[in-house]
Amino acid sequence: MRAVVDASVWVSARLNPKGYPAKVPQAYWKGLYTLVICEEALAEVGGVLSRPRIARKYGVTAGDVRTFVELLRDGAEIVAVQGTVRVGRDPDDYPLVEAAVVGGADFVVSRDEDLTRDPDVRRYLENKGIGVLTVRQFLELLAR
Repeated sequence: MRAVVDASVWVSARLNPKGYPAKVPQAYWKGLYTLVICEEALAEVGGVLSRPRIARKYGVTAGDVRTFVELLRDGAEIVAVQGTVRVGRDPDDYPLVEAAVVGGADFVVSRDEDLTRDPDVRRYLENKGIGVLTVRQFLELLAR
């Protein structure tokens, strides 16, 4: 199974390792799915985790951020996006949607309702054979 996972899931998992989203990277590192990701998404994860407010509140260091991003990169299929897909309300989501198409993902996994509930995004991806799942739906699918 191939999945593109939204940056918000990775950030949440890193900041709350006992939270439900933390099960997504655990499943990845166990080899339960192939992570398809683009450099833009990796940069977003690193950028959010590097924010001073996050560092202060959660004690995340620059080294922690580098290590986490490298762990995501390790074993993932990195795909190049060209900026040709512009579907959905939020332009920040365009690279994620394009990465799913370019990388032949089976699913996009997100906590972001701009992705999980937007009918244009869902229709576009479903027409490409790609499902859109919440974290809970994805983890339930992996558990089967």
